[in-house]
Amino acid sequence: MKATSTLAARIEATDGGVTGHAGLWTLGRFADRLGLGPALSKRVPWTGERAPAHDRGKVLVHQMLVLAGGGETCADIEHLRAVGDLFADAASDTTVWRTFHELAPDTVAGLWQAMADRRGEVWRRADPTGDGPVVLDIDATLVTIHSENKEGTAPTYKGGFGFHPMFCFADATGEALGAVLRPGNAAANSIADHLAVLDQAISQLPVDIARGHRRGDAAGVARRAIVVRADSAGCTGGFVDGCRARNVGFMVIARKHSEIHAAISRTLGDDERWAPALTQSGERRPGAAVAEMTDLAELSGWPAGTRLIVRREPLHPGAQQTLFASAAYRYWGFYTDQPGTPVELDQTMRAHAHVEDHIARLKDSGLERFPFSDLDANRAWLAVVCFAADLVRWFQRLCLTGELAAANPKRLRWQLWHAPARLVRRARQLIVRPLAHWPSTPDLLAAHERITALC
Repeated sequence: MKATSTLAARIEATDGGVTGHAGLWTLGRFADRLGLGPALSKRVPWTGERAPAHDRGKVLVHQMLVLAGGGETCADIEHLRAVGDLFADAASDTTVWRTFHELAPDTVAGLWQAMADRRGEVWRRADPTGDGPVVLDIDATLVTIHSENKEGTAPTYKGGFGFHPMFCFADATGEALGAVLRPGNAAANSIADHLAVLDQAISQLPVDIARGHRRGDAAGVARRAIVVRADSAGCTGGFVDGCRARNVGFMVIARKHSEIHAAISRTLGDDERWAPALTQSGERRPGAAVAEMTDLAELSGWPAGTRLIVRREPLHPGAQQTLFASAAYRYWGFYTDQPGTPVELDQTMRAHAHVEDHIARLKDSGLERFPFSDLDANRAWLAVVCFAADLVRWFQRLCLTGELAAANPKRLRWQLWHAPARLVRRARQLIVRPLAHWPSTPDLLAAHERITALC
């Protein structure tokens, strides 16, 4: 029995012939196939008399690859420069730093529009929602910054210091459709921020879906339904009125209120009102039940058609008592203007928890490291973090199958992005040969076939 973990061998440096980023190269090929680099380049104006030495769209796509691969700073671009044969003359970290500082707010807005155009192409190939409603999720998160020299940072309500960005995601795919970089002390229930990120998300949707959902559009113009979900921070009249003005349905978690207390009190002992709650897979949740209390609550301050749905669950030890004080149950409710049975709506609303997974992916891919002191540069960084995450989601949807199609960033890095390969030149052609025994090599080869088939 051997107790050593490695085999004895000599170690020597080499000038080439190998790569540790065969998967990232595949992701880059996918981005090129979508025309992402040229689309971004068109949105970045030149700041000098001549075109820059490094195309800015290429620089941004390379930075997306760096973020997908686990990089967190401009300096991490050096890992792509080390394999120059694969990554088309990657820029230096200085050029990357300069690029982000060249991106003014209007330019970043143009980059978002370029992503929207490419997103439309991806959704055309595989619409994740079919003919059903497009469900959007809004949530904010805290990002700790260990420096007081970064513009736009502030103390947070949890005693920390940093930013408090707000996001809007597409539930079906996890794509980050909107992002607003806010100071750490920004209000969680800001109506303006909720509506700003919602408008940004709507503008990211394909044209046929977004039609009729901009502020002031006639309801008859809309072809597809859009529904937005939010936690209790979105439980404000201004936000739901804004949703109605955009012909967008809403589902927002209810806050504690005397009217809700009174409504729940009237259901005590009325077991016929409650129906068994179901899990996302359609199975019964033990001890949980759902009831509609629209007829028991005062909803005159809400838009016409608003409903109140409440779920109760057995109160386990240590659980927080919400909405209504009870020794037996924990109550949780939400307002919505959507049709359907209370049980169906409860299933839909509970899926809002997916937003935590979407934010976790961003935090694992550059969100927790804002590398610049300038606020506009950090806003551009936030946008590129979202772009990188969306590029990965597109790749997973169109090029991967099985478990990797839903894998988290860490698994993708271990199995796919940093897969080793040999670089061989033959007949003036560069050939990338992933190791045959590498577990994800079949997935890489299949992904290349799907990239080639894209049209």
